[in-house]
Formats: sequence, C-alpha cells, structure tokens
Amino acid sequence: MDVYAVIMAGGVGTRFWPRSKERKPKQLIRIVGENTMIQDTVYRLKGLIPHERILIITNKVQKIRIKEQLPELPEENIIDEPFGKNTAACIGLAAVLIEKKSSDSVMVTLPADHIIKDVDLFQSTIRSTIEYAYSAKKLVTVGINPTRPETGYGYIQYDDKEISSNIHKVLTFAEKPNFATARRFIESGDFLWNSGIFVWRTDVILNEIKTYMPDLYEGLQVIKKFIGTPEFEKNLVQVYGQLKNISIDYGILEKTSNVAVAKGDFYWNDVGSWEAVYEIAEKNEEGNALIGDVYTERTYGSYIFSPQRFTAAIGVENLIIIDTNDALLVCHRNNAQDVRQIVDYLKMNKRTELL
Repeated sequence: MDVYAVIMAGGVGTRFWPRSKERKPKQLIRIVGENTMIQDTVYRLKGLIPHERILIITNKVQKIRIKEQLPELPEENIIDEPFGKNTAACIGLAAVLIEKKSSDSVMVTLPADHIIKDVDLFQSTIRSTIEYAYSAKKLVTVGINPTRPETGYGYIQYDDKEISSNIHKVLTFAEKPNFATARRFIESGDFLWNSGIFVWRTDVILNEIKTYMPDLYEGLQVIKKFIGTPEFEKNLVQVYGQLKNISIDYGILEKTSNVAVAKGDFYWNDVGSWEAVYEIAEKNEEGNALIGDVYTERTYGSYIFSPQRFTAAIGVENLIIIDTNDALLVCHRNNAQDVRQIVDYLKMNKRTELL
C-alpha cells in the first residue's frame, strides 16, 4: 500500500482581502506564524508521507509561487487545473494521476489553508484512519469535536457507537447552519465539524465517482489515457471545460452509504475570515492583536495589521483594520464574513489592480 497526500490549493481566499489576492492567496501568505499556510500543511506531513508522494492541485497563476515556497517537492507533483471546478474534479484528477503511479494506494486529501496544532495527535489520527480506510474500503472524513456554535463550518452527525477504534458511522451531513441551529447541534452532542480532510483508497473513490458522478468519471478516463503524453494538457483543458462545478461533499459523500467519520481531537481551524485570525492571534491586555507600528488608545478587541506604515486607532472597539500597500480595509469583526463582497464589487467594476 502506497500512501499519497493530495493538497487542494486552488482557492483565492476572498474573505482575506486585501492581503489575499488571486496571485498570492491566503494559503501562500503568512497569516499566523513564520511559515505560509501551504508550507505548514506540507511540513506537518513529515514522517507520515514522503515528499515524492505529495501532490498539490492548484492553478496556473499560483503554481510558480508554490514551486518557490516548496522547492523540496518534485516539480511534476504540482499540478495546475485549467479551470476551478470545485473539489470533486480536483480530487478526481488527483485520483487518476495517483492510480497511474500505484495500483494499490490510499489518498489523504487536505485543504492547503487550515491551521492544525498538536501535529503528533494529527498524525496518529491520520495513521489509524489510513489503516481503517484501506482495510474497510470506506470513504472516511475527519470530524473535529466542536468547541462553540460556529456558523461558518459544515457539520457531520454521527452514531456514538464506534464501528472501529475512533471511527463512527455517519448519519447526516449538514450545511453551514444559522446560529440557533449550530447551538442545537452542539447541545445534542452528536455533531462534529466537517474538517474537509478525507482519507480513502484511490480505487474506492474512483468507483464512487463512477456510481454517483458518471460524467466526471467518463472525463477522468479520457484524462487518464493521456497522462505522461504531450497531449495531456490539451485533453485536460477539453475535459475540464465540460465538467460541472460540484464539491465532493455534495457529489459523493452526501449520497453514498459507504462513508464513515474519524474523530479528530487535535486543534483545527479553517481560518475562514479575519475574525477567525483574530480569535487565534496573540492579544494584549485590551484584547487587541497588533501587527506593525500601531498606536492605540481606548481601543479594545481589535485586529490591526499595518506593517508598512504607522497606524493609530483611538476610541474604537471590535474592528478589523488591514492596511496594505494598495488598499485599506476597516470593518466590524461581526461583518468579517462580508469582506468577500468587496471582491465582488471590484470584479464588477473591473478594478483588477486590486484583485
């Protein structure tokens, strides 16, 4: 059995504007700590999966920067999709590329932009999940014990009775809930956060795609024929142009009965907005997280990022202030999810210099 990692790194991170932009999105910048998020994602696999079996699926715009940030990975392992078609296509493409290399393999699929602490616990969870997924031929998603009624995450309802060590039957998947529903999920005690980390055999996920997404499967078989040939790029573009934009959750996991969940007790955060960054950032006595040359007076509970020029804030609270060389964002922490609307506005008005 060969174990491969697939890191999904094609997103733009619109809720992290103005720091996250198309050419240098969230996963390629330092949000927390000394490394970029994609570097941390690769580094936490050390000792679990060798570099030559780590694949990164991204896009043409980001590929060059990923190569610069991760020179230890073989260049051919950084694959650019011609179009963003969501996670089902991304995972399907990775599966046929892996299948071409190994007929007996397991895929560990990870987003490139999550924060995970307790790396030893993360690795032991993944290690045991690999063994289960391989022997049971199940699709396994990793669920995280929730600590608050979070409305920005999907949820997994599970059966409390273990079907294997730390593995549970999935009862339902739930989309991002409103606050009241999220609180009800937490109180019930049988819901986990959906981390977006998946473990499964390559042959099993391809068989599930064949059953539930036959159009995608057909396209993947065309792509597979041309792997390693000069016609690969051309055929990849042709096939991808016809694929539907569907997530693996909606396309497969919510339809199949062949799915289980592994409970992850390690710290996990998908850092989906500036509010999430504030929550995990180091704060002073006034509850402010300050990056750069920042002066505050009677300012509380705010995240201020201004490394390039002196910034002062007086008599404000619960603000996000992000100052870059070409844009300034000021918003209330409660409205952090709405930052993506700025990106929509800029696109609509063709302000490409700010995207």
